[in-house]
Amino acid sequence: MNKYQEEAVRAISDLVRTDSSFSKGTPEKPFGEGAAKCLQDFLSLAEEMGFETQNYENYIGEVSYGRGEDLAVLCHLDVVPAGNGWTHDPFGGEVSDGKIWGRGTTDDKGPAVCALFALKALKDKGFVPQRTIKLIVGCNEEDGWRCIEYYNKVARLPRDGFSPDAEFPVIYAEKGILQVRFHFEFDRAPFLYLQGGEAPNMVCSRCEALPRSVQASRAEKCGLTTKGKKLIAYGKSAHGSTPELGENAILPILRYFERDSVIKYIIDSLFNDQYGLTELKDDTGRLTMSPNMIKFRKSQLQVVTDFRYPASFTLADIMHEIDKLGVPYETIHHQAPIFHGKDSALVRTLGEVFEECTGQKAEPIAIGGGTYARALENGVGFGPEFPGDEPVAHQPDEYILVERVGLLIDIYQKALERLTA
Repeated sequence: MNKYQEEAVRAISDLVRTDSSFSKGTPEKPFGEGAAKCLQDFLSLAEEMGFETQNYENYIGEVSYGRGEDLAVLCHLDVVPAGNGWTHDPFGGEVSDGKIWGRGTTDDKGPAVCALFALKALKDKGFVPQRTIKLIVGCNEEDGWRCIEYYNKVARLPRDGFSPDAEFPVIYAEKGILQVRFHFEFDRAPFLYLQGGEAPNMVCSRCEALPRSVQASRAEKCGLTTKGKKLIAYGKSAHGSTPELGENAILPILRYFERDSVIKYIIDSLFNDQYGLTELKDDTGRLTMSPNMIKFRKSQLQVVTDFRYPASFTLADIMHEIDKLGVPYETIHHQAPIFHGKDSALVRTLGEVFEECTGQKAEPIAIGGGTYARALENGVGFGPEFPGDEPVAHQPDEYILVERVGLLIDIYQKALERLTA
């Protein structure tokens, strides 16, 4: 067992107890009370270890160690909302059955803490990096990246680095991310209220509607729960990049109303993919499409849809395909894909570290998720999820294995030593 494991487990558990999902902020705490507290707690822990820290007005913070050209380790302390379906307190930080339970344990508080203890391990053994390692921790990764935008205004991101917010062995490419809000118009909608979803990048786990009239037999056929005159559908949350791992609660609600032509078109175009958008593919995988949020306002049904598109396609390519739907929409978020050669120095070095620490073959992979690595000129994703792991990010009962904490510290320590010697 890594000698820092027990202490790191306590630190992860403590951070998980703070709900750092996005909330209405203030000029002093732009992403809410929870995110600001989590950042300060993390930086205080680093200061206790003897590191230099900087809090950039509660947008983002950094821990520095070493000298010379900067190298980034990019993490985030904010989380997506808890969602439904938990059997453990999402903000309890419970340690049981060999796991730490709670929102952020894997994405991304746990890896951030492991990276910090990797720095401590280097410092304790007297290793002085010949580059300045900057462990940068943002507070708005899940909801817009305003933390990174602010950092670029007040500081300068390093050119190189990695983000422990993805998968092992090492990520050589990330798909493009495009989130749009479609506007579907009704002359007379068959409902008075319809709403569901908590985040654009999280499969909807609860959706509800108030129909103009309730048909009990049809509600039962669609798998809906009735509460008075209200219809409720329950699903299973999942990361927006892997919608197939969740159960979207929006669909059963729409099926109840599918006799309406507008609703049927929404189902056909966004769920049944009648225009074949998900057929777009390359070596980094297929396009994924996940309608994750829905809301009825002023005769419009607005549907926020998360697209993850193959790295060799351009934004213009994807917009051209989306235009085929013939529905007004607006872009609410976009990140271009990243692509590095599998034999690039950074990918090769991190792959070697993974093999040495685990004994597993390190074949670089591409993902649909988006990490802070995109903010760097030469950045890649590096852990914390292992091949074959149960996917838990953005899902109920998120956890990280206690024994994995020690292994991650070892991996990140060796990676940082190798990259800065």
